[in-house]
Amino acid sequence: MAAIEAAEAAESGGPAGKAAVAARQFDAALMSVGFKLSAAALERLSRLSEGAVVDTAVRVLGTVRESVGDHVQHNVYFLDFPANVPGTLEFWARCVADALADDSVRERTLAQLSTGVVDLLTLPSYGRYPHTYADLLAAHGKLIPAAGDRVTVLHPGGPLHEEVTALYLALAGSRTPLGEDGLRDLEFLAGHCADGPQPAEIPVRENRALVNRARLAAGAEPLLDTVTDVLRLACALSGGDVTLLRPTRFRALPRPVRRTLLAGLDEVVASSPAKLSDVTAHREAFKRLGERLHPHEYPRWPHAAEVFAVARGEKQARSFGSWVEELFAAGDVLGAVRLLKAAPGRLFRSLDRLLREAVSEEERLAVVAAAEEVAGRVSGRVVLSVREHLHNRSAAAGGRRVFVARRGRAWVTGDDRGPVAPSARERLIAALDDETCRRLPAVDRVVVDPDVLDVALPLSGKATASGPGVLPRGSLSPVDGELLRFFVYWKQADRSTDYDLSALILDRDYRSCGWLSYTNLSAVEGEHSGDITDALDGASEFVNLRLGAVRGAFIVPQVNIFCGEGFEEAEESFFGFMLRDGEQAGRPFEPRTVRMKSELRGPGRVALPLAFLRGADGRWRAKWLHLYLAGNPSANRVEGNHVSVATLLRGIVEREYLTVGHLVGLMAERGASVTHWDGTAPLPDGRGPVTYVGLTRPEGLPPDSRIITVENLRDLLPD
Repeated sequence: MAAIEAAEAAESGGPAGKAAVAARQFDAALMSVGFKLSAAALERLSRLSEGAVVDTAVRVLGTVRESVGDHVQHNVYFLDFPANVPGTLEFWARCVADALADDSVRERTLAQLSTGVVDLLTLPSYGRYPHTYADLLAAHGKLIPAAGDRVTVLHPGGPLHEEVTALYLALAGSRTPLGEDGLRDLEFLAGHCADGPQPAEIPVRENRALVNRARLAAGAEPLLDTVTDVLRLACALSGGDVTLLRPTRFRALPRPVRRTLLAGLDEVVASSPAKLSDVTAHREAFKRLGERLHPHEYPRWPHAAEVFAVARGEKQARSFGSWVEELFAAGDVLGAVRLLKAAPGRLFRSLDRLLREAVSEEERLAVVAAAEEVAGRVSGRVVLSVREHLHNRSAAAGGRRVFVARRGRAWVTGDDRGPVAPSARERLIAALDDETCRRLPAVDRVVVDPDVLDVALPLSGKATASGPGVLPRGSLSPVDGELLRFFVYWKQADRSTDYDLSALILDRDYRSCGWLSYTNLSAVEGEHSGDITDALDGASEFVNLRLGAVRGAFIVPQVNIFCGEGFEEAEESFFGFMLRDGEQAGRPFEPRTVRMKSELRGPGRVALPLAFLRGADGRWRAKWLHLYLAGNPSANRVEGNHVSVATLLRGIVEREYLTVGHLVGLMAERGASVTHWDGTAPLPDGRGPVTYVGLTRPEGLPPDSRIITVENLRDLLPD
């Protein structure tokens, strides 16, 4: 939003005038943090007044610096990091010696030494910065730019109202669930756009709840066609969780709002009494909502009262699922298929079970035929999700299954499912590819950046953290550089908080080769910047790795909460990584070298943002995880979780995700001419617009081209 506002400021910031010099200075300042103005943006700014350029520069520079983590001061414990990092035992001995030389803590330290155990946190020189940020800057030379440094091009936007409307329509009409940042943006925009254009369809129910709240505030009727729509709207009105994953404390609602919600429930149930069965899935939430709505005061809406009677158990409403389960219990696969055809999405989600339960070829053929018959009525996201699932069911049974909840909490269990008949699986995969191909838009020319082909399709926004350079879970991206450096920053809100950045190194069999952490400050692979144990004013930790020296096949950075506030409690917390050429020095944190920065805002006490894999050719690639482990309430360390981390990593690495390359291949099957563009050759022109698919938007595309990048990758998914 700040960038859109800055673009608007550039349009109307003052009288027209020459500001070429100011615009070039702005461009130079952007380049210092890894950004650059496109030719069109530079030309547009140069036509404005100098004051308008300066105002735009202030806003945009602040936004882009924050996006890569350069809005805070990244200090390190060891002043010369990554040089002169001591051995762990040497450093600890030095801290003990410093404590013995300090009269205020000497006796306490001697007492600990007499027991044979010393608490590092009681030593005055441990865990606190021994120098200022200014001292750090003075100790490090200026970064020498390298060809591999990141350059993100900023393009001019359209008028503010057009940009806002386009973003609102894209978010509200998204076919995939949004992440938490996307929901917050939609919540903000919905209120501003309530009187403007609306998406033709709002397929994701969480999105509909936020739009309904805005419609209600604007005096329009909410869009309600299930009882759960009403529940989600009530959550939105109370500032609660519209995903229904966390309980909402319902507020006292004004009488007109209560009447609207009750009337909506009454109309939904009156038109389809079977929808009462949806109440049981959220029984407790409906009971709490009933206490706020007082349905007994409104006898004119008797069907609304039935909703709360079901929630309290006073009225029975058998669910669709219970009928299905009864048929499965009786071994009636054909009956279950006939019933599930009335709910195509549910049929697709039950395909694996149906195929496992089928005991005859007749039953298997009936399952496949039913899926083929209803495929046209299933959302594109579900078609692709089931296609990915079936592709990964080719392995023999008896392995391990990785489960990931919507907010990134992950766990592993044994896979005791029976096999799926290969013939049925292959026929279904072919049918799903045909259905996907049928729905893809007809395009003549596709230009694709090869680096985007291994990016996993964003079948859910919940599988991606927010931040620049972040890709969906399961994506692979190339790693070009000799030095890999992780960083974590956190700032506590109310109580002392200690996060620990670590890097676990595993061999090809997922066995530990070692690690870098505060308990192992240096190794042949690299160095740790030192343990910081309190973040009242913010704190940073780094791990520096020489990729050519890494002994293993996997590098798994992780952030462990040793004590204090969780990731969602801290005032601010984020993780990222940088890539540098071997000769590049500079400060420990250099924004031009940042390749990715993501917010840490998930459940659990251990964060696993991504991992790095060495291929058979010796090249490294990043594998995106976005996972959180429950961990311990305190004292989480890399040494204590390497087995569970390795097990999770194996599950993610060995799973084959549906990628952008899959859809590009289907486009080619539909007759599109596909050109792989490496970023150096001239872009195709002279024959009209193209569909461009890449990690970032290049300059020089033909006018009116359709542009798909990481920011709007969900637009690539078919309806």
